[in-house]
Amino acid sequence: MTEPQVDGSMTDNAAIVREPASRRRDMIGWLRTYGTALFLVVLIVFFTAQNDRFLSPRNLTNILTEVSIYGIISVGMTFVILTGGVDLAVGSLLAFAGMAGGLAAHAMGLDSTFDWLAALVAALAVGGIVGWLQGRAVTFFGIPAFIVTLGGMTMWRGATLILNDGAPVSGYSDAYRWWGTGAVLGLPVPVLIFALVAAIGYVVQRYSRYGRQIYAVGGNIEAARLNGLDVKRLVTSVYVAIGLLSGLAGFLLSARLGSAEAVAGTGYELRVIASVVIGGASLSGGRGGIGGTVIGALLIGVMGNGLVIMHVSSYWQQVVIGFIIVAAVAFDTYTKTRR
Repeated sequence: MTEPQVDGSMTDNAAIVREPASRRRDMIGWLRTYGTALFLVVLIVFFTAQNDRFLSPRNLTNILTEVSIYGIISVGMTFVILTGGVDLAVGSLLAFAGMAGGLAAHAMGLDSTFDWLAALVAALAVGGIVGWLQGRAVTFFGIPAFIVTLGGMTMWRGATLILNDGAPVSGYSDAYRWWGTGAVLGLPVPVLIFALVAAIGYVVQRYSRYGRQIYAVGGNIEAARLNGLDVKRLVTSVYVAIGLLSGLAGFLLSARLGSAEAVAGTGYELRVIASVVIGGASLSGGRGGIGGTVIGALLIGVMGNGLVIMHVSSYWQQVVIGFIIVAAVAFDTYTKTRR
C-alpha cells in the first residue's frame, strides 16, 4: 500500500497564511503593551520641537503637579474598572470632601498648626463613607454603577454647595498649604504622594491576593462567585478605595489652591476615566494595570500643557481627549474580536 502523498504546495501556502496572521497578532499585542508609552514619547518630542520651554524644569514641575491630583484618583479608578464598573462621581466627591476638610480646618482655628490634620481626616472620612454608600448601592440593591455614580455626580456637587452656601472656604495655615505647594528634595509634595499611591496600587494589583481577586471578578463575575469569592465585598471595597483617594485628592487640591471651592474637580471624571482607558484598561473589566494608568495620566497632562503652550483653545483640548477615549475603546474592541 502506498503512503498518501501530501501536496507540499498546500502546506506551504497554509504556513504563509498563518505567518502574516501571527505577525498581525504580535503587532497588535505590541501596540497594546507599548503603544501608549510610544505615543507619549512622540507627543513630548513634538511639543519640544514647537517650543523649547516645554522641557524646562518649571514646566515639567507644573505638568507633574497637575497630573498628580487626578492621577491619584485614577489609581482607584483602575480597580473600579477592573471589576467592570465605573465611577462618574469622582469630581463631585473631590469637591465635597475638600469642602468638608476646609470647614474642619476652620473649626480648628486659623492659628492652629494641625488644621491640615483635621482637614485630611475629614476629607478621607467623607470620601470613604460616600464610596461605601455607592458601593453598597451597586452590590446590595443591584443598581448599575453607571446609574449610581451618575446620580452621585449631581448629588455630591449639590451637597458641596449646601455645606457653605456655595461660597469657597479659604485662609489656611502655612502647614496646610505645604501639602499642596511644598517640596521635598525639589519635588512637589503632591507628586510624591501620587508616586507613593501609584506604587502601593501597583504592588496590590500585581502581587497581592486581593489584586488577583479583583481581576477574577472583572474577568468573569459568575465564575468568581462560584469559586467562593465574596464578590459583593470586593466590589464594595473598590468604591471605598476610590472614595478615599478622591478625598485625598480634594485635600491636596484645596491645599494647592489655598481654598476649597464648590466648582473644584469639574471635568475630572473625564480625565480620570481617560487615564485608565488610554492606559490599556478594558471597560468590560478584567484587563488593565496601574502602570498603564500612570502613563495615560501623564499623556493627558502632557497633551493639555503642550496645547496651551501652542495657544490652542481649551475647547479643542476636550475634543482631542474625547477622540482619544473613543479611539482607545475602539482599539480594545478590535483586539478582542481579533483574539
